[in-house]
Amino acid sequence: MWAMIIMKTFVYIDGYNLYYGLLRRSPFKWIDVVDLVTNIIMIQDPSSEVHYVRYFTAPVLGRFATNGADAVNSQRQYHRALREINGQRIEIIEGYHTVEKSRAIKLNQPIDKSDLVEIWRFEEKQTDVNIALTMYRDATLNETIQQVLVSSDSDLELPLKLISGDFDNTLGLIIPRPQPSPDKRSRPVNKSLSNHTSWTRRYITTHECANSVMPDVIPTRKKPIRKPLYW
Repeated sequence: MWAMIIMKTFVYIDGYNLYYGLLRRSPFKWIDVVDLVTNIIMIQDPSSEVHYVRYFTAPVLGRFATNGADAVNSQRQYHRALREINGQRIEIIEGYHTVEKSRAIKLNQPIDKSDLVEIWRFEEKQTDVNIALTMYRDATLNETIQQVLVSSDSDLELPLKLISGDFDNTLGLIIPRPQPSPDKRSRPVNKSLSNHTSWTRRYITTHECANSVMPDVIPTRKKPIRKPLYW
């Protein structure tokens, strides 16, 4: 009897890219990312078996968040929920944010390089390098696996290119953006990433997001975890 060969799969989620590309203005912020990506990957290849998901993010800075301290607590609750539901299948890897005073050219036509305004420069640090090094390390330590990146960040082109050239692994790419409407012209997929992958999923549907939302209240051995009210 023919037996299906299982494709051992590791997933790497760019949390910042997922949030701003798909979830920010949606009702799906309380989403189980492990369930979401597992379902999408199984549609792509039913032989896939997701062993773990690495979720890369950075702590919210309350003083710059719209909801202040509530945003900080909401992110903590969300991470607790992901760990409670998925256990060892998820690892949350954090970078950090920097905020610096800077100057930028004011929006004028024509451009006047001498007309500057003071701004706060807000940047997420370490996420790209954390994803790159983790993906390459996993490829080095594991033979013949599938690695799936969830991001549209072109800065991650090099690690995909190196892994595809150095290892006999299957590479997948999930672009974290909504399914384009038939009546609207959609932004083309970033080929700098997809050129180095075996397959690319160009969007995530509303139905897929809705099916992966976690319960509003998640019981634990201690205090239950509750979905933030404003989410």
